[in-house]
Amino acid sequence: MARTVTSGPGPVRRAGRSLASGVGRSGGAVVRRVRRSTHSGGAGESGLAKLIELHAVNSAGDMMVTVALASTVFFSVPTGEARGRVALYLLITMAPFAILAPVVGPMLDRLGHGRRAAMAGSMMARAVLAWTMAGVVTTAGLGLYPAALGVLVASKAYGVLRSAVVPRLLPGRTTLVKANSRVTLAGLLTTAVAAPVGAGLHAIGPPWPLYAAFVIYVAGALLSMSLDPKVDSARGENRARLSADEEASKVPAGIPGRKPGLLGVGSSVLHALQGNAGLRALSGFLTMFLAFMLREHPLGGLTPAMSLGVAVAAAGVGNALGTALGAWLKARGPEMIIATVLVIALGTATVAAGWFGLFTVAAVTAVAGSSQALAKLSLDALIQRDVPEEVRTSAFARSETTLQLSWVIGGALGIVLPLNGSLGMAVAASLVLIGFSVSVRGLLGAHRRGSTARARVA
Repeated sequence: MARTVTSGPGPVRRAGRSLASGVGRSGGAVVRRVRRSTHSGGAGESGLAKLIELHAVNSAGDMMVTVALASTVFFSVPTGEARGRVALYLLITMAPFAILAPVVGPMLDRLGHGRRAAMAGSMMARAVLAWTMAGVVTTAGLGLYPAALGVLVASKAYGVLRSAVVPRLLPGRTTLVKANSRVTLAGLLTTAVAAPVGAGLHAIGPPWPLYAAFVIYVAGALLSMSLDPKVDSARGENRARLSADEEASKVPAGIPGRKPGLLGVGSSVLHALQGNAGLRALSGFLTMFLAFMLREHPLGGLTPAMSLGVAVAAAGVGNALGTALGAWLKARGPEMIIATVLVIALGTATVAAGWFGLFTVAAVTAVAGSSQALAKLSLDALIQRDVPEEVRTSAFARSETTLQLSWVIGGALGIVLPLNGSLGMAVAASLVLIGFSVSVRGLLGAHRRGSTARARVA
């Protein structure tokens, strides 16, 4: 007798359970693999692993907000109108931030205790603002811009706090530059994953990336409070200063016989900060200028979206490569690294100004990304090497605020410049040249003095 094949909910239910079980096992394996990576090298015992995971969550939330704003302010309208909208965005958000940025660092610098609560507060503030923006993002009304300013300020406050927290969570066998590279790389990888997810959510509806950001930021607030309690300790810390006009602290300078602008810091850190400021201004300029330039004048026969995609991908790859290379170099000769990347960035931008095209644009964005990452890691290494422990946290807070303000200046210049490729690359080269001219001589001199001193000790 032939068997009768029956169909019904049973096989379908079993197949669904099998699929769900397989997805659960795969997801669990991915989570375990990620946790092994973040906890390696003593990071789990020191508490650095939780900061790495927190920064990954922060980067995912910021990317969701970026996708929502870019889709509304930039991609949804013609180029001329988009430029006006972005100019308005800069006027309402970046201009006040340019005034607030110098205040953020010193304000957080005085926060001796409660860093976990402050980081959680920055997350919750962005969660509330993301939910608020979800209600007005479709119309892009004026109410969107104050909320965007609040998100920007809260995000930068988190960045300053993160830089201040990292030295407190260093594993015994890990240098500061390697710890920062691990934190940064986690953020880059999460951003690469969150960007297409945010684009998919935007396809469902403009508010959905912001709803996702709300959930992510709330999770980040909870994760902030789970950081090791030692990040709240201010024992042994004192306030640093960026100029000689500020009131001096009562701690001794790190280099006897000198009167540096940043208390306890030699000229290496200040020159490194100047070079980094030039590269950060380059990054802000390229972000704004190329966004409009490639939309209006696509390169290589590609569509505007593909041209912009090539530039964004090149910048992302360059940033990740620079971060990985910085960890591998282990901060050998940080002054020379900064001087070298300034020369390379200047040369690449100069070539792009003379031969503007798809290849040179991809090259200059990739070099800008890798140079910025390497220079920032080298600045971290110099702060670790030259700044006394009692003022190191303050130095991180002040330097981070300065670099964020440099990005704002570069971005503002990129939005007002005419859409001429060669002119834009010439301006980009000029920004690097300014940073190069004010810093490279001091960096090379500091490197020679440091090499001589180390040779004498040896």
